Amino acid sequence: MKNFIQDGDTLTVTAPYALLSGAGCLVGSLFGVAVSDALISTEVEIKTSGVFDLPKAGSQAWTVGARVYWDDTAKNCTTTASTNKLIGVATAAVGGGAGETIGRVRLTGAFTL
Repeated sequence: MKNFIQDGDTLTVTAPYALLSGAGCLVGSLFGVAVSDALISTEVEIKTSGVFDLPKAGSQAWTVGARVYWDDTAKNCTTTASTNKLIGVATAAVGGGAGETIGRVRLTGAFTL
């Protein structure tokens, strides 16, 4: 097929802010996880699909299958929809204690609205 470009699970974007490898990255309505460190306004590859341990709001308990959103202000995952972008679903339950700040997320691999 002549018009196929790539699978799209890894994309090159311009970093909207400084990123460390493994950090969440929202570019417009596209969310992914940085493959490497990047300075603001430099190119970086992001993974748009897969399962990742990502920072989460410590005050929230998650259940398996709960919708997970990206809070681009706090730079963490949340189960609060509000103005946040849907990025995937929780694949493991996690408590809502202040110290429970990592959640396992399966990315949707699609753009968010």
